[in-house]
Amino acid sequence: MSSKPATQGPAGGPAQRPAMRGDLTEGPVLRTLMLFSIPMLLSNILQSLSGTINSIWVGRLLGEDALAATANANIIMFLVAGAAFGFGMAATVKIGQRFGARDIEGARRTFGTAVGFSSVLMVGIAALGWLGAPLLLTGLETPGHAYGLALTYIRLMFISMPFMMVSVILTMGLRGTGDARTPLIFMLVTVVIDAGLNPVLIAGYGPFPEMGIAGSATSTIIASLVSFVGMVVYVYSKDLPLRLRGKELRYLRPHRDEMHFIITKGIPMGAQMFVMSAAGLILVGLVNREGLLMTAAYAAAMQLFTYVQMPAMAVGASVSAMAAQFIGAKKWDRLDHITRAGVMINFIMTGLLSIVLIVFDRALLVLFLGPESHAVPLAQHIQQIAVWSFMLFGVTMVFSATMRAGGAVWVPLLIIAIALFPVRLGFYFLTYDQLGADAIWWSFTVGSIAGLVLGWGFYRYSDWRKHALAESPEEAREQVQADGEPAGRSNPAI
Repeated sequence: MSSKPATQGPAGGPAQRPAMRGDLTEGPVLRTLMLFSIPMLLSNILQSLSGTINSIWVGRLLGEDALAATANANIIMFLVAGAAFGFGMAATVKIGQRFGARDIEGARRTFGTAVGFSSVLMVGIAALGWLGAPLLLTGLETPGHAYGLALTYIRLMFISMPFMMVSVILTMGLRGTGDARTPLIFMLVTVVIDAGLNPVLIAGYGPFPEMGIAGSATSTIIASLVSFVGMVVYVYSKDLPLRLRGKELRYLRPHRDEMHFIITKGIPMGAQMFVMSAAGLILVGLVNREGLLMTAAYAAAMQLFTYVQMPAMAVGASVSAMAAQFIGAKKWDRLDHITRAGVMINFIMTGLLSIVLIVFDRALLVLFLGPESHAVPLAQHIQQIAVWSFMLFGVTMVFSATMRAGGAVWVPLLIIAIALFPVRLGFYFLTYDQLGADAIWWSFTVGSIAGLVLGWGFYRYSDWRKHALAESPEEAREQVQADGEPAGRSNPAI
């Protein structure tokens, strides 16, 4: 699609842009955002479902020690994934802006750089993770009985990091082009394969050896690999916008200008995930001090909390991709409409899931802990206090997502850092003597309130809009000419 300036209509204004598959800038904002968010929410729910099913099999077949081990290992993996997430999110913003401007070649160039750079980065992280896993688990104060199991599990997951993170980059890139359907299809493939292989490899049914907790990690790796290969084949067979062919394959060699944007914007975005993960690591350490039973209760509660926070993550990502396309299309006046729609959708989705969780709390928790476990009432208590905080968290995510789409990446980092560390952890240390372990659960709500206030204040009163500048068509053409490629050879509408 050519990056030429818009032609003039009969009245002298800009002509109506032709329809293009994945264009999120046309039609009613609320309806478009809802339709775009739902597949993303379903993808996130399926991803969490995969982890939940794994936890059910681990808890039932291997016991509470193994369940606590996966909880400790997964928080570390979330921390590591933050690096790829930051660079992937930065690439998504640039891809979305260029897609909104109809600069498809530029979107491919950004995508290629993100894939090439992240692949090399993740190989290094996988090697360091394998070697440093014992130190990480020791720093978490992982309970003694769970330590060996957690070490086996996390080392296998580190091995799979490179291709899993490239899959994340591909998924986020597709969403930048307005395609939330393809990632949903292949997330379903992942869940089906993982759910079927988990008990087989853990317990050793049929010709398969009994692998214990290593079987759980192996099934996840196999499922993710099959899904990733399938998604790549699908992208090429359908000739989707981000496929790279012929000379375009050289885009996989990171380009300087693309790297500058991805790194300068991706580092603070990844740091946001790092801050969240670091706070989670500290929280797990605090929970571990309360004993193995509390750790198991927290692990089960967090499995359900993952679902409750899914709308916030899905709507936030949808708002970011949609706002980026609007910025690329120079439709600045619609950004507030996107933010308001995101807040409304978040309240509806998160509120409904919170109610379901409270009503069916025991029935859901026994799936992980068993009906006779003494950790069940502890987990119920955790949920009743903390679950409502995620509605407030979701609003903060929407404010941050809109600002992030315009390249304002340091403000969301500052918001989350203040809410999680001086506020949430400060509340814990100030009230622990009076509240005991409840200080941990109440800190969720206190931190979310602080994040909401800060998010609204920065969104409303800071000057982030002045710096939210999309690449001009002239800059896009100059970059394409520097690469020796004509812009817009392919129309993404299929």
